[in-house]
Amino acid sequence: MRILVTGAKGFIGKNLITELRNRKYTEIFEYDRDTDPSLLDVFCKEADFVFHLAGVNRPKEQFEFMKGNFEFTSNLLDSLKKYNNTCPVMISSSIQAELDNPYGESKKAGEDLLFSYGEETGAKVIVYRFPNVFGKWCRPNYNSVVATFCHNIAHDLSIKVNDRSVIMTLVYIDDVVSELINALQGKENKIGSFCEVPVVHTITLGEIADLIYSFKKSRENRLVPNMSDEFTKILYSTYLSYLPEDQFSYDLKMNVDERGSFTEFIKSPDRGQVSVNISKPGITKGNHWHHTKNEKFLVVSGKGVIRFRKIDSDVVLEYFVSGDKMEVVDIPTGYTHNIENLGNTDMVTIMWANEPFDPEKPDTYYLEV
Repeated sequence: MRILVTGAKGFIGKNLITELRNRKYTEIFEYDRDTDPSLLDVFCKEADFVFHLAGVNRPKEQFEFMKGNFEFTSNLLDSLKKYNNTCPVMISSSIQAELDNPYGESKKAGEDLLFSYGEETGAKVIVYRFPNVFGKWCRPNYNSVVATFCHNIAHDLSIKVNDRSVIMTLVYIDDVVSELINALQGKENKIGSFCEVPVVHTITLGEIADLIYSFKKSRENRLVPNMSDEFTKILYSTYLSYLPEDQFSYDLKMNVDERGSFTEFIKSPDRGQVSVNISKPGITKGNHWHHTKNEKFLVVSGKGVIRFRKIDSDVVLEYFVSGDKMEVVDIPTGYTHNIENLGNTDMVTIMWANEPFDPEKPDTYYLEV
């Protein structure tokens, strides 16, 4: 299938083409503002489907709205008519097409032109009115508040929030791309005369800013975002794509003593805490128990033994562990426990606790095994 994508280097175009290639579509005609104009005729002659994503969002002069959003659409459709190519044509419009402003008027003019083209030629026309689209590769400080907030906060730049209560309607780029590929396969989500991305998110501008600031702070407090909330999950993925390339990594605080070290890795309010424990040869750590706190130990390097004793019993249980065998050991409540390094090298243990450590309520009581 030969697919023409206009605006190929734009935000949506780049993501769409990348996923089309992932899905083994190989004949993709990429057209952008720096493409040789003569190629438009060549592509329009051979295309089996057109994704018309090219457009103007923030021109220097208002007349450029109509030139970029209407005139180029007219040229594209004229080229298709020239070769009697009645392949399906999809156009990216905007919910602003309903508004009385230069951008909205130019988008509405493009829509009307495409509908007229469909009536004239019998070609299938597909018009998507997108709300705000966000995700990786979107240009910051241009026409996306999410891209601007993510970029600026990640780069320690200021952001401007005029009204925190403004409600934003957003669609995520992966959902947009999935819907566009549905359209390519004849399964578009059509509501009346227009098509829509079925997954839409509504959230206030202030909440978006707060979330992104919390993502930045998570490197310090090690609190991972609430990934059970779909919008938080995809916004966090978007934020990470705007990190400065020399700041992908960050340090953790290692609590070091003569026995080894203990380092908190990540925390969450409802999924507990993950830490890395390093024990020197011959060292025993622990000898304590918990009422409610419970843990999981996974030795990933070295070898040792985990010992348990119910606090009202004299019976000691032993579990021998090694990095040669991935084995998780649960630490039940009411059992005092310790872990001893039996090897000649450092023993590394991944430890999960069901709650983040709270110094005001540690729920940890010393008792020799």
